[in-house]
Amino acid sequence: MRPTDEHILEVMRDEGNMTPQALAEFDVAAANYARDRLSVLVEYGLAERVSRGLYRLTNEGRAFLDEELDASTLDPSE
Repeated sequence: MRPTDEHILEVMRDEGNMTPQALAEFDVAAANYARDRLSVLVEYGLAERVSRGLYRLTNEGRAFLDEELDASTLDPSE
């Protein structure tokens, strides 16, 4: 996890489904970087892809933000 990852998840929790461009408009990260990080968050189950370019927070992502889940215990999906 990188500091930006937590910020991405926080914005998704507060604002709802997000695109990489929307995250850039919220000054979270440049759209290309947000896209890359969202892919990693999806791989670890903290976010999920709703449709092409649109992502949402998962229950695991909420648990991480609520400090009920340690992200270091997660394995990437196959």
